[in-house]
Amino acid sequence: MTKLIYALSGPNLNLLGKREPQIYGSDSLESIHERMRACAGDARVEARQSNHEGTLVDLVQEAGDKADALIINAGAYTHTSIAIHDALRTLSIPVIEVHLSNPLARESFRHVNYLSPVASATISGLGALGYELAVKAALHLIERNGN
Repeated sequence: MTKLIYALSGPNLNLLGKREPQIYGSDSLESIHERMRACAGDARVEARQSNHEGTLVDLVQEAGDKADALIINAGAYTHTSIAIHDALRTLSIPVIEVHLSNPLARESFRHVNYLSPVASATISGLGALGYELAVKAALHLIERNGN
């Protein structure tokens, strides 16, 4: 059976390639999704983006029902959302948290992270490559967990 990986992106990530390329790079979110699908092999990547916290909570819950793993970059909600944290806590699938930049090397308010404590792993500071590595990590964790 084909494995399904959900890839969720939070606020302003739809502006990738235009927004602060010196921090976030020049790749668009769609090109990142294409790269993720290319390295997923036989697995399917379902990529979604929302600027709305409640929608992201709904999508996390949907991933829990449908997916074999979840890759998430919650953007600024990483530093503020207890709701996304609580939704992630309910999952029994691997969760890979991704950040294009390294939040710990940036402003102090970005040092608060509500997602890492409930993620299986975190990848940060590698730009778009981090998403490809997240797909590989998700597939590894799915296999390791016998799914």
